[in-house]
Amino acid sequence: MKATAPPAKRRRGPRLAVLALVFCSLLVPIAFLFNRFPAVYVTDERPQQEIDLPSFGGHTKFEIGGSVVKRDSDSVIGVSGEAQDLSDKVSGSSEDSRNGIDSDPSSVSTKPKVHPPPKMEQPVLPSPKVEQPKPEVKPVPVPVHREGDNRRIRPPRVQNADEVEKAKACQLEFGSYCLWSIEHKEVMRDDRVKRLKDQLFVARSYYPSIAKLKGKEALTRELKQNIQEHERVLSESIVDADLPSFIRTKMERMDQSIARAKSCTVDCNNVDRKLRQILHMTEDEAHFHMKQSAYLYNLGVHTMPKSHHCLNMRLTVEYFKSSPLDPDDSPAHKFNIPDHRHYVILSKNVLAASVVINSTVSSCEDTENVVFHVLTDAQNFYAMKHWFARNSYRESAVDVINYEQIIFENFPEFGTQLLYLPEEFRVFISSLERPTEKSRMEYLSVFSHSHFFIPEIFKDLKKVIILDDDVVVQRDLSFLWNLDMGDKVNGAVRFCGLKLGQLRNLLGKTMYDPQSCAWMSGVNVIDLDKWREHNVTENYVQLLRKFGNNDDEASLRAAALPISLLSFQHLLYPLDERMTLSGLGYDYGIKEDLAQSSISLHYNGNMKPWLELGIPDYRKYWKRFLTRDERFMDECNVSP
Repeated sequence: MKATAPPAKRRRGPRLAVLALVFCSLLVPIAFLFNRFPAVYVTDERPQQEIDLPSFGGHTKFEIGGSVVKRDSDSVIGVSGEAQDLSDKVSGSSEDSRNGIDSDPSSVSTKPKVHPPPKMEQPVLPSPKVEQPKPEVKPVPVPVHREGDNRRIRPPRVQNADEVEKAKACQLEFGSYCLWSIEHKEVMRDDRVKRLKDQLFVARSYYPSIAKLKGKEALTRELKQNIQEHERVLSESIVDADLPSFIRTKMERMDQSIARAKSCTVDCNNVDRKLRQILHMTEDEAHFHMKQSAYLYNLGVHTMPKSHHCLNMRLTVEYFKSSPLDPDDSPAHKFNIPDHRHYVILSKNVLAASVVINSTVSSCEDTENVVFHVLTDAQNFYAMKHWFARNSYRESAVDVINYEQIIFENFPEFGTQLLYLPEEFRVFISSLERPTEKSRMEYLSVFSHSHFFIPEIFKDLKKVIILDDDVVVQRDLSFLWNLDMGDKVNGAVRFCGLKLGQLRNLLGKTMYDPQSCAWMSGVNVIDLDKWREHNVTENYVQLLRKFGNNDDEASLRAAALPISLLSFQHLLYPLDERMTLSGLGYDYGIKEDLAQSSISLHYNGNMKPWLELGIPDYRKYWKRFLTRDERFMDECNVSP
């Protein structure tokens, strides 16, 4: 008798592989919607660079992309994709903490105390005197004192603890989107729609219990029918105007069914459990839609408008079609004269750079010796060249430079050869001692990696003024050229809401002065001779090796904050706070008279003036200096 071979075992490997593939295909779109991969939508426009850090006596949070740095009065959480507790307890008295004294001896320099900037009489600012309100004498847990604190249009509404917590949670997770959504929130007439939803939730919570009762089949069918009708109506209605005319009858019928259900003897725990389940599902759904909205908002603020992209392409094409400029008409002979007044702008946006230049020369009395050097990338180089060749700005000269080509040809040893615009970091400040006090959010802008090669590019120049491309100049800046900064390198507006002692978790054991304030880019006076004398670029390269990671762009860009602050901590000359009014890219509460009287306006934040999401009340200051090139701007439908 022949032996029968046993049936072959089925191989389960291919099955599992197919199931895993299907599972991944479902997860990827969900992760995309939840904004797990922010790099997908970052374009040539300045990406949002956010980090959140601590404030003494309070809580300050910074965020860089998906990495979070968070510190309160008890613990420090390090920078990484996942928050990791370093168990770094803050020691010392509470008074020292409030004063910003770092008690960790390993992170404080043992060098002699840094002397303050030389006491020199500041030049008289050429702006009308603005009467500033006297500061209130009261204890403030967060040591932030800025001119912007007095710029509110109306006093903040007193919020209860729940509203404050919701506002904090929203801003910590979604940033400036929360401010934008509040300002653009539509008033909806949806009282009846909300009433329908309430009825639907109550009916759903009672339905499972009623369905289990004997003799209640008719009530069960009635509840089920009313639930289905309510779901059908709500699927087609957002506001009361969308509701059908017979909705009042349906609402009365549902009320009667709910009343009959409540009169039945049911297990209250089951009803309560069902209500809580529905509540959690509703909260999750609301949070999901908020994430979607925040994603679309970030997509809008980080993406170059289609009309601007069209303008760049048209200018590039026209550059190669047009005849070269006559050498006799070229202002190239002005570019390297040290005695001229040289301004440096880093930008990838033609219109933004044009507004900065136009606003500067419009406010300047004498422009014959004024030279602007626009550092841009290879993609926008020819568009910039053609735009500034077609448009003149009084007697000033404009020099467009391909930054990436210069660095590649002359400094191949440097790993950071791409052009980086000034980096912006979101600073979220709240108080732990006064939790009901309204939280504040500021945007701190500092030099990027590209700024540290400016002295190498302009070796013949002695002094420059660096302007961000989101700045509008409203007064003559000539007085800055007569500023005697002594032995200092960088003349900037300080931001003492953030001190180096609060960055202990980022700075590690690097030598630093914990009382040294942060500073803002926007308008910066740079003494290039002192820069070279103090070897700032060489020090930057050493700090980059310690803090930066050239293989990871997010880490590289995040390193701009500690590197910039450490590079100039002893070399900073404080400019008057009236020099620049910042916050026009995120703060809706700036007074109009204060904006008009400021020497310069800085649109730091996400809502840049050239975007549709820009704050409408502030865009007029930017549009006033926008150069109109009818031929190209009309073809690309660039709105003024």
